[in-house]
Amino acid sequence: MKGEDDARARIQKLLVTGDNRLKQGVDPEKVRASWQEALEVAREAGLEETVRPLVEVRLADLPPPPA
Repeated sequence: MKGEDDARARIQKLLVTGDNRLKQGVDPEKVRASWQEALEVAREAGLEETVRPLVEVRLADLPPPPA
């Protein structure tokens, strides 16, 4: 349970970091990296089903990554 709580806290921090970076006009790639890291942490903790929709909605608002 402790590990899952730690993962949830880390995921929340990464999502908020990405949100704040977006609001501050930081490079979209750094924003994307925060959100993708949150998804990776969720995957490792078995929480991907819960977090993926949150990340997908956020990523949809970003311009596509450079080719």
